[in-house]
Amino acid sequence: MASLPSFQNAMLLTQAMTHKSYARENPDAGGDNERLEFLGDAILTFLCGEFLFARYPDKSEGELTPLRASLVDATQLGKFAQHLSLQIHLRLGKGVEGSGGRTNARLLSSAFEALVGAYFLDQRSQIAPVRAFVFPLFEAVVDDLADPTRNINEKSALQEWSLGRTGDIPIYEIVEESGPDHAKEFTAVVSIRDTVYGQGQGRRKQDAEKAAARNALRDLGLL
Repeated sequence: MASLPSFQNAMLLTQAMTHKSYARENPDAGGDNERLEFLGDAILTFLCGEFLFARYPDKSEGELTPLRASLVDATQLGKFAQHLSLQIHLRLGKGVEGSGGRTNARLLSSAFEALVGAYFLDQRSQIAPVRAFVFPLFEAVVDDLADPTRNINEKSALQEWSLGRTGDIPIYEIVEESGPDHAKEFTAVVSIRDTVYGQGQGRRKQDAEKAAARNALRDLGLL
């Protein structure tokens, strides 16, 4: 299992793990992780582009762009966070803690971005140590994400199944919009005949709906 990078300044790591709900309840906490999240988001986008450019020299821009989106979306970054056991280190307010914040994919994704931003600052704004930290994480999952069999149209596949089984089309609804303006996260649910079949998160509404359809297909055993 991958491990957290070694920090010279432990306070940066602590801040990266501090959700705004905890900072509000504890004024002496030293600030929340939103600015670090902003920085980490930019760094991850750059490093992901660099990684894919070198990893797939024969892929076109049109092929690399959706692959980059898959590598740095809320779902995948949340998985990286869980792989690193970030949920153990999070500092959450009582309300967020009580509502399952430690297993919330969006919150874990934000914490991972903040971790990357904090590590960059800890390493005196040197990109090489951050690259050495995140590239193995990318490498571990990129082949699965690049698998052509994944590139189905999830919404079309779910609609085809729904029409065949019920005669109705799936209905998508954005049920939550959260995060700062620079890193909005949307949560969508997909329902068929008033029954929720899937839920998903994404940086764009379309991505959240696709994630909801994908999760519905998985639950139905169709993926």
